Amino acid sequence: MSEIKDTLFSQMPSIGGMRGQLVNRTRGDKYIWGIVVLLSLISILVVYSATGSLAYKMYKGNTSVYLFKQVSFSLIGLTLIYFLHRINYTIFSKVATILFLISIPLLLYTLLFGAKINDGSRWIKLPIINMTIQTSDLAKLALFMYISRLLSKKQATIKDFKKGFIPVVMPVMIICALIMPANLSNALLTGATALLLMFIGRVSLKHILLTIGVALIPVMIIILVAKLTYTGKTTDELKKTGMAEKVKTFGRFGTWVKRVQDFMYAKDNETPYQVQQAKIAIANGSIMVGLGPGNSRQRNFLPQAYNDFIYSIIIEEYGLLGGAFIIFIYLVFLFRCIRIFRRCPYAFGAFLALGLSFTLVIQAVANMAVNVNLVPVTGVTLPLVSMGGSSFLFTCGAIGIILSVARNVEQMEGKEPLPENIPVPAVNHENTEAS
Repeated sequence: MSEIKDTLFSQMPSIGGMRGQLVNRTRGDKYIWGIVVLLSLISILVVYSATGSLAYKMYKGNTSVYLFKQVSFSLIGLTLIYFLHRINYTIFSKVATILFLISIPLLLYTLLFGAKINDGSRWIKLPIINMTIQTSDLAKLALFMYISRLLSKKQATIKDFKKGFIPVVMPVMIICALIMPANLSNALLTGATALLLMFIGRVSLKHILLTIGVALIPVMIIILVAKLTYTGKTTDELKKTGMAEKVKTFGRFGTWVKRVQDFMYAKDNETPYQVQQAKIAIANGSIMVGLGPGNSRQRNFLPQAYNDFIYSIIIEEYGLLGGAFIIFIYLVFLFRCIRIFRRCPYAFGAFLALGLSFTLVIQAVANMAVNVNLVPVTGVTLPLVSMGGSSFLFTCGAIGIILSVARNVEQMEGKEPLPENIPVPAVNHENTEAS
């Protein structure tokens, strides 16, 4: 009997062996893996704190509902990252066109038939799993895969306006135009990220400046209308004159104008409610340490404390030092992705890693800027930290693709043995390898 037990236990993998297998199977940039795990743990802690009172109220005292939900999303997201990073990233070049073409009718369907929140249609409900997804997240992922492919294939003619610039900029304009009616800030961030990637992809600077000039036209119109229609009167007084109703005749145009007016003219006692509560939350946190984990006061008053305004909760509970640490993590993530870009010998992989990293970091900067009232209120989340949903999963998908590029780079540099059925490609910076 003892011999059977000895044999059984000898066949069981040790903790060290399991760790070795896990390390061998998780390739790519180890720092990015560490950042993903760290941000996921931070997200679980902060989301649990930010939703405690809400869960108690909504689920009759059960404060762990959102905790288990966030843990589930984190596990699903990590699994998604793992499976995507095991795929050869050249596959994404082959499916980029298909995903891009699918995203266009999806955005159109969302605008026409999606769930309307604050006069904007951003979500559609999947019939089988009964889950809502924000189609703009899929569209952004598909867009950066597609323009990375175009930039890599058109390097020989990229300076030409008709042959190089127009084919690259048109997909960006189409996606941004379809996102804009429901989410202007998301469209502007997507366009800015795409232009930055195009600049790195050797697109002519004068063509980029021309695009920026065209994109600024609707922004300037909103600012002009905000200045011309602002009277300093209260909302009730404006309704009596009918001015507010005239401004809000075109979809979310009135909402955009109101946010610009609040940002430009509102005094401390006139600022939007969520901005006031975010400022109070930040003021509650000290320089070194805040109120401590789980001790947020403004979570009971701050709308979207677990989502759009989660950064202010982080500062309240962990102080300015905690807020600075979050910024540092995203900067390290960007630095590691730039390193992948510099090491990748193929144009498509380099552009893909850089484009996806730019969109995540710029989104994070925009979210944090809103929380500290540097820019008008937008509806963007803090990647990997805000409460899980379709945005969380698409963020994990983008990181999985970045790690796929990093894993391929390691293979070509000899840090990981190549599979026997995959030949070693010739290193050529001009080769796109994914045509």
